[in-house]
Amino acid sequence: MILKILGLILVICGVIWIYDSRRINRKFFNGLGDQNEGTLGLKIIGTIFCIGGALLIYFIY
Repeated sequence: MILKILGLILVICGVIWIYDSRRINRKFFNGLGDQNEGTLGLKIIGTIFCIGGALLIYFIY
C-alpha cells in the first residue's frame, strides 16, 4: 500500500514538473543560462518521475 502511494506521489510530482517547468525554471534558476535548456531538463526529469511512478504502481498492483 505504501509503495502505491509513493508511486502516485511520483506521478503527481512528475506531471507538475512537466506542466509548470517554465515557471519553476524562472523562479529558481533565473540566472543559470538559457531558459529553454532548463525547461527541457525539468520536463525530462518530470517524464522520468511519471514513468517510474506508473511502473511502480503497475508492478505492485
